[in-house]
Amino acid sequence: MPHLSMRLIAPLAFLAVALPVAAPAAARDKEAPPRPAQIQQLYNCRDIADPTARLACFDREVGELSAADQAREITFTDRETAKKARRGLFGFSFPKLGGIFGGDEDEIKEVETTIRSVSIDRSGKYTLVMDDDAVWVQIDTTMLPRQPKPGQKVKIKVATMGSYFATIDGGRTIRMKRDR
Repeated sequence: MPHLSMRLIAPLAFLAVALPVAAPAAARDKEAPPRPAQIQQLYNCRDIADPTARLACFDREVGELSAADQAREITFTDRETAKKARRGLFGFSFPKLGGIFGGDEDEIKEVETTIRSVSIDRSGKYTLVMDDDAVWVQIDTTMLPRQPKPGQKVKIKVATMGSYFATIDGGRTIRMKRDR
């Protein structure tokens, strides 16, 4: 393996520490998910007293980490990317995934989006397709004074029992669920 300079190792070590998906430190009362073996082995290099051996360890472990990344055996992300993923999944029910998309303090409680298209079923309930391709279906019988239209803003908030409240352009609220 070619010799890596400390100028390269320092940023790689930072990325290895800062970007792997892990539970946030704020979740003190919950046990953190296990750290990927590749990351732990890189961390272990810090404990080597001899500078030459420590550098050799960093070189070896960064090479292993790079190989695991290229083979898609390990994934890196940052808080902003995880937040975008959570926003894209808003409205779907998933089991707790051990901090993959952040902790409870990162949970999204509402989103604001724009309607791309509207349809009405035989019972008068709306299906809204949003600009981000999310599809929401009305599950209550609330009648709206005006039919929603493409381009209108929608605020969707978490409700109860797996449902959500959608407020279209600040008007009446209807209960919805995410379809896809």
